[in-house]
This record gives sequence, structure tokens and C-alpha cells, in this order.
Amino acid sequence: MDQFRLQVNGKHHQVRAPRDTPLLWVLREQLGLTGPKYGCGIGACGACTSIVDGQAARPCVTPLAEAGEHDITTVEGLSEHGDHPVQRAWIELDVAQCGYCQPGQIMSTVALLAANPDPDDDDIDRALRDNVCRCGTYSRIRAAVRLAAQYTRKAQS
Repeated sequence: MDQFRLQVNGKHHQVRAPRDTPLLWVLREQLGLTGPKYGCGIGACGACTSIVDGQAARPCVTPLAEAGEHDITTVEGLSEHGDHPVQRAWIELDVAQCGYCQPGQIMSTVALLAANPDPDDDDIDRALRDNVCRCGTYSRIRAAVRLAAQYTRKAQS
């Protein structure tokens, strides 16, 4: 077992695991963060999406050995009280049906809005195209992204 130092949600953690352990397992099993979900294990569904150095990333396919020098944010790290603009929009528009994919959808949206504070529908579709929602709440997700963009722009002005 190797020892690694991670920065997750603004806090430093020491973890021990084999270097090829997927970051997702460390986040969930060692750090107790249940927001990133296991969906496919091959980076195809987006249920585990987290932010790594400001970019949407898939911890299910990120080896622990590659994670140590990066700033990692999971949905739990967005805000203490669930009042991040994206979380507020999701709640206001009652986006989640089963909720399994929603942390990944939210984190992909956070990355999108950091890069593009005023996305159009094509931008939204491109940014979230690899996040699968088995319940099919895509129209509510898109509406929530638009609302979160409004909240974010308002907060920045």
C-alpha cells in the first residue's frame, strides 16, 4: 500500500491504497464522500463526475497516483448548506427524480459555468452529453443550467 496526500473539498487528507486504485473508491470508502456515484467504472456515464483543477473529471478512471497534486472538489465541497447557485437551481426546479446521476450533472454544470457563464442550449448539451440520466430529466437539467447561469452572473455583478 502506498501513501498519498490529497486535497479534497479544500482539506488535506492522507490516504493509503495501491497506486492504481480508482480515485472514486478513495473518495467514497476512505473519505466517506457519497456524492460521486459508481455508475459504470469506465468514465462513460458521468455519475462520479467531480472537479479536478477546475475541470470536470471522472474519478472512476483516475488512478489515485495521478490525483495527489490536484485540487479535487466533489458535490459535497460546493457549499456547506447546499446554496451554491447550481444546487439552488436544481432544488428550485425539482430536477432530480431518482437523484443518482444528479451530483455528476451538477459538477459538470459547475465546470461549464466556470468556463462559460452564459451557455446556450448547444453549449449545455455539449458539456453534459456524457452525463447519463436514466430517468430522462434532461429538459429539467437544461432549465436548471440556464437558471444557475443567471444566479451565477447575478452573484458576479
